[in-house]
Amino acid sequence: MFLRRAAVAAFGIAVALAELAWARAVLAGMGWEPATLALMLCAIAVAPWAGLAAGNAVAGFLVRMLAHDPSGAVLPGLWSDDDGVTTPTAILVRVHGEVLGPVLENVESLLAGLDASRWGDRFQAFVLSETPEGPAAEAERLAVAGRPRIGYRRRQGRGDGLPGSLVPFLDELEGFEFAVVLDAGSTITAGAVLRLVRILQARRDLGIVQQLWVGLPAAVPFARLLQFGARARQRVWATGQASWQGDAGTYCGHHAALRIAALREHARPPAATEAAVAPAQPQVEAAYLRAAHWGVMVWPDARGAHQVSPPNIVAFEQSDAARLWGVWPSWHLLFGREWLPMGRWHLLQALLPFALAPFYLAIAALAAWLVWRGGAPAPGAVGLLYAWALTVHAPTVLGYVELLVRPRARARYGGASALWRSIAAETLFALLLGAITPVSRTLALLTRGQGPMPPRRDAQRVGIAEASMRFLPHTVLGVLLCAGFAGAGWSGVMVAPFIAGLPLAVPFAVLTASPGLGRFLMRLGIAAMPQERVGPS
Repeated sequence: MFLRRAAVAAFGIAVALAELAWARAVLAGMGWEPATLALMLCAIAVAPWAGLAAGNAVAGFLVRMLAHDPSGAVLPGLWSDDDGVTTPTAILVRVHGEVLGPVLENVESLLAGLDASRWGDRFQAFVLSETPEGPAAEAERLAVAGRPRIGYRRRQGRGDGLPGSLVPFLDELEGFEFAVVLDAGSTITAGAVLRLVRILQARRDLGIVQQLWVGLPAAVPFARLLQFGARARQRVWATGQASWQGDAGTYCGHHAALRIAALREHARPPAATEAAVAPAQPQVEAAYLRAAHWGVMVWPDARGAHQVSPPNIVAFEQSDAARLWGVWPSWHLLFGREWLPMGRWHLLQALLPFALAPFYLAIAALAAWLVWRGGAPAPGAVGLLYAWALTVHAPTVLGYVELLVRPRARARYGGASALWRSIAAETLFALLLGAITPVSRTLALLTRGQGPMPPRRDAQRVGIAEASMRFLPHTVLGVLLCAGFAGAGWSGVMVAPFIAGLPLAVPFAVLTASPGLGRFLMRLGIAAMPQERVGPS
């Protein structure tokens, strides 16, 4: 494992240093001054993330192309699908004010599947609620009542829209050794649950095994395009990360199986820091387990595991901001002495996407200022921009390459022509969203705003008035950036794809939530999931 980690680190560092050397040459040609020095410092800040993305992508792509069983190659163990399931397991579904009817239907369907497998008597489901006391909580109690195999546990939520630690809920469970954790947007098949339990039974060194998941087929453009890209990206990213992290892997808080005793004993933060890490912070829980030498591993296969995707950019940003304020209060834990190196790394990795957002904005603003003041950008600047984008998005790019080179994968997505159309549409979507997200994350950092709790998955449409108010800062910044690059001629045109999402944020928000556009994409088969062609997986 040390050699794998060293190889990925060396590759990532080499990529980051090469791009920084390129950036230095470009900026030196423009002359060193406060603006170019600041731009170089911002590049130094974001370069490690680009190197990490490239290293993970190449590692994951090689494993997926060369290994007969990529998932088994990164999570080996003496288990099989024929093993008996003997361990009492609780299925825990966390809710925070969501409509409970669809959640309970999914749970009952899962229990029926487990019954059909002969191992159903080993499982019982529980709804874990942190919904504030009131009519919504009472409705939850009534919805669960009369369902003997679904228990109900609740406690008062934090009051800020963020879920708390799972450990107090685990303290209330008696007679169970394992827990399979889901959230209100999760669905999982009996086969996937049994696989997670069998892995924990066979690998007694593991405290957590994390399952990969994908989005469900969607008719709304935002969810449809978002999850199409996520399928390609997550598969390569998760495989690459698992290949060099081994038993020091990540934990996302759902679609995972836990060893209850390990979390009870080791994942409880000290009383002095409990208030600071009270938001649900699965990376912290995993880091505590690693510090106690329990393994945390990822099964980078999404078979049977799905997650509801946000139906529009407003819900996406609410979810993203809630994730930010779930991880941000733990930044000071990076300096704790109790962590092993990989546990500390996972805490840092959870913070980086948000911490780096202001640097991306600063790079765009400084580059526009330099171009506005001096005309065309320095030679090599546009090439560097595209090379940088390629490394940052390397997991998605190589995920698409994997689909294109495998005949069976192409067929599942409707053939090469349909796959190329979907890739083109998702790339355009990703470029526009990629310009908007750093601004939204920076605003969330500045305002500590996470939006109402929970994101309304059933509210699909976004009106022009709502979008105009929410994305006014994005639009203004986009207009200023376009004005800055306007004098760059052809180079400005080449830069446009990376900033166009800002002046177009309002129409993007409205159109990607449009049912009419969704029906149009479905008729053309754009971003169609394999399930839409061959049935559920």
